[in-house]
Amino acid sequence: MSSNSPDYHQFEEFTNRKAKLHEIQKMGIDPYPHVFTPSHTASALLDKFEDQSVGSSDDGANGTTDEAILAGRLILFRAMGKNAFGHIQDSTGRLQIMFNREHTKVSGLSEDSELKPLKFIEKKIDLGDIIGIKGHLFRTNKGELTLYAKEVTLLCKSLLPLPDKHSGLADKGVRYRKRWLDLIANPDVATTFKMRSHLMREIRKYLEELDFMEVETPILQNIYGGAEARPFTSRLNALSQDMFLRVSLEIPLKKLIVGGLPRIYEIGKVFRNEGIDRTHNPEFTMLEVYGAYLDYNDVMIFTENLFRALAMTLFGGTNIGKRKDKHGNEQEIDLKTPWKRLSMKDSINEYAKMDVDQMTDEQMIKALAEKMDGDTLKKAPRGKLISYLFEEFVEEQLIQPHHITDHPIETTPLCKLHRDPKLKKERFVERFESFILGFEFCNAYSELNDPELQRQLLEDQQSQKTGGDEEAHPMDEEFIEAICQGMPPTGGLGVGLDRLTMLFTGAQSIRDVLYFPIMRPED
Repeated sequence: MSSNSPDYHQFEEFTNRKAKLHEIQKMGIDPYPHVFTPSHTASALLDKFEDQSVGSSDDGANGTTDEAILAGRLILFRAMGKNAFGHIQDSTGRLQIMFNREHTKVSGLSEDSELKPLKFIEKKIDLGDIIGIKGHLFRTNKGELTLYAKEVTLLCKSLLPLPDKHSGLADKGVRYRKRWLDLIANPDVATTFKMRSHLMREIRKYLEELDFMEVETPILQNIYGGAEARPFTSRLNALSQDMFLRVSLEIPLKKLIVGGLPRIYEIGKVFRNEGIDRTHNPEFTMLEVYGAYLDYNDVMIFTENLFRALAMTLFGGTNIGKRKDKHGNEQEIDLKTPWKRLSMKDSINEYAKMDVDQMTDEQMIKALAEKMDGDTLKKAPRGKLISYLFEEFVEEQLIQPHHITDHPIETTPLCKLHRDPKLKKERFVERFESFILGFEFCNAYSELNDPELQRQLLEDQQSQKTGGDEEAHPMDEEFIEAICQGMPPTGGLGVGLDRLTMLFTGAQSIRDVLYFPIMRPED
């Protein structure tokens, strides 16, 4: 036990349970057996016998009703003379159990033991212990489906009690930090994670039907890139060098496109050493998809069709119900296609009533002055100022699905210049971001495959990095080498899957959809 580990012996409950554990072992009972095989889950039994009559307790005692074997935590127990009632909870729900003085046996308990089975259960088994029950089903006088316990097997003796649901787990910090307790005390929490798993499965199914191949790329990288973000640094002792946890999946996936894999995707963790808030966690899960011979128009259609397909599978339609926007207001969201498309400049015109083509840089700075730091604004190029206007005045108004297209080149060094001559001259790129409820869900490009322009843009980024911009991309000579050897026209897409899970589950915080979000350690 480390020096900062808690001393559980100071807790009376721990001491009492440990004493019971030793007493059980002295009786020759293994409190931690290797295997137990349930025949049913609680919900399966409740569903199967929902409308069926299964007899009385006498039938259960005589073994004349359906047999079942169940395992789970004992979460309620009350003795009532020759009988005792309890509830056990498994991953699917809860079922009532009846223990009887004459007919219930305990696995491993000697028949000549001074402690009879019902007393053993009452005195030696605690709430939170995991037990196995073999018995017969019946209905109580009130009609509740109940398992008449013929044999009880102790599967795991718990040494610490579960916290009280109302007082012990009222603090969300405790629930996030100790997710195992949250799942035990609040079984509905598992519904969110089942939805997350279902989403991942359906995303993979959708991509595989379109001939996209799943690949895996390194988490530890010599050079990080693909997003404006501060990386986490680690030390690789074997090579005596610093390494970085990836901030994006983008660069190695593009190298695979160069290598001739035409349609690929990856679902994986990325890491950004930045703030934590309602929609950001330093470790999160990304989906990135790349298709050769596609452009950002193709990817827009692909993206909205993906969201639509997920909604149809999970909700039976494109309307996913009411969800809360950035201000906590409920909005009914419909993912029907096609989604509204606006260029970034047009969106500022429509939602902020500003025509950036008619505004000087000074006018844009003045419009942003109350929302942003003045020094940041004075140093910003025109493209950044346009982007800031969009972020500050438009984003939160994009409630129903929107694709915001045609961004200034200053927002990314990895995207093709626009094919429209006027927008190309103004240095706008073929990029779109997709917004719902005022939040960004997708980022996509017509990928830059001109090695000379790519070098110039990354050199500009390296200069910014040298000048103190911690989020600028570093120069990546190996990536330049790869696209010098030829990358076909390519469309790429990135989707934050934690935020996507929030959308489909209605969760209000990214922490609600992560099993173990980043938390400050307990003292």
